[in-house]
Amino acid sequence: MSLSRDHGLAETIHLTERNFDEALVATQGLVMVDFWAEWCGPCRAIAPVLEELAAEAGVTLMKVNVDENHGLAARYGIQSIPTILFFKEGAVVDRVVGAAPKAVLQSIVNARA
Repeated sequence: MSLSRDHGLAETIHLTERNFDEALVATQGLVMVDFWAEWCGPCRAIAPVLEELAAEAGVTLMKVNVDENHGLAARYGIQSIPTILFFKEGAVVDRVVGAAPKAVLQSIVNARA
């Protein structure tokens, strides 16, 4: 599985229960994992903010569709969406529930990257 980035542009990686653990282990640095659903308005609203932040800060953005991956949502205690988990070295280091402003997400990235 290739998780490389081209020309400094952020690549969004879509995760499933099958590739989740492998993807986290294969990715160095800070990873933002967006737990979302297609029908969720706030999820759609925050998506471009997450993509922009990932590109600017050089962090990896991964997405988990909770409707298709119930096990992952349960495993990480996702009770409302969007929920963004921040991983470093495979461990959760922070969590944001709801469509937080970019400044809030940026402060977490700055503190954890």
